[in-house]
Amino acid sequence: MSRDPSLDALLDLDGTVLVVDPETKHWVRFVVTSVEATEAKPHGLDYSLTLHGPDGERLVGFDNAHPIRLRAGPSGRRRGAQDHKHRLKTVKPYEYRDAATLLGDFWDEVYAVLKEKGVSQ
Repeated sequence: MSRDPSLDALLDLDGTVLVVDPETKHWVRFVVTSVEATEAKPHGLDYSLTLHGPDGERLVGFDNAHPIRLRAGPSGRRRGAQDHKHRLKTVKPYEYRDAATLLGDFWDEVYAVLKEKGVSQ
């Protein structure tokens, strides 16, 4: 597998917190570290990209911190791959392709949620 040329840009964001709307105090946080590639994290990344409201509530999140359930309830199976996205109160699988696509998908979701909340045009 060849090295993703956009990976360094993503890794450079580790620890960054940005206020995306100073008036409403919405902010984003990036936590990204390089890890050994495993079956659960084949891209060799541990990441969490999140949008938060003024009260700190997570509104959007792309991460691979844990497996997700494919179905609700106690019989719901856990998915092997851990990449997923949180959007308001839902969690869905996310197909990681490369760092640039992850960043683009994250910002697209951030702008969509902010627009739904009336924060941005």
